[in-house]
Amino acid sequence: MMLRAIGIRASYRDNVVLHGVDLDVAPGEFVGIIGSNGTGKTTLLKVLTGVKPTLDGTVELEGRNMRGLPRREIAAIMAVVPQSSFVPPLFTVEDVVSIGRYARREHRFQESPADRAAIEKAFVLTDTVRFRDRLISELSGGERQEVLIARAIAQEPKILILDEPTANLDVRHQMKILGLVRRLIGEKGLTALMVIHDLNLAARFCSRLVLLHEGTVLAKGTPEDVLTKQNLELAYGVTSSVERNAVLDALQVTVIDCLQKNTKES
Repeated sequence: MMLRAIGIRASYRDNVVLHGVDLDVAPGEFVGIIGSNGTGKTTLLKVLTGVKPTLDGTVELEGRNMRGLPRREIAAIMAVVPQSSFVPPLFTVEDVVSIGRYARREHRFQESPADRAAIEKAFVLTDTVRFRDRLISELSGGERQEVLIARAIAQEPKILILDEPTANLDVRHQMKILGLVRRLIGEKGLTALMVIHDLNLAARFCSRLVLLHEGTVLAKGTPEDVLTKQNLELAYGVTSSVERNAVLDALQVTVIDCLQKNTKES
């Protein structure tokens, strides 16, 4: 497996957020993590990327326990596109994308021809070359997200970890970014793991889905296995229609209504 989580338990102070979560990501997969707000999706990503310690459980990267791997070695395999990231406002876009080469550089402050080639390729792939000389503070939220993805691609990882990469993008850029990730998986052998709220984009682009509910895995498998009316009712508290879109050849979820919570009279 490219990435594996075994029996992950994690908490914030006394509040246990993840309860024995298992997760496997094989090379070449595009796996989506879905679930309602507060169910542990971003916490799981923090554990998988080594940002947050666990109460119990193990994370393996290419079959090795991540706990014993140097950060530089992890960064040569895994690139992360966070939901938000502080970037000094006076950095240019090119400065930001160049940071992606840090784990690959033989000399910390010296850029090699291979570094320059990777940076230029990342600009072209993400269509961000037009921003390269602008300050990062001058960009919109969606444009900043594209630059962060360019930075990750410049890192030349084997696995890309994305936390809601389409949250600040319009529909055109959503399609462009997710289409790019899927194309890199097909053409370059990349592996990707993504937290995403949009169920229809998840169904369209991901090969497998993991549905979290109250800190546990409620369902995992193909979109057809996971996106059932019963699972969506339990995980999100909604009634829905799940049908195959013949044009896209992908499942399409339509939320019909919210379920009314039962209340007991005192």
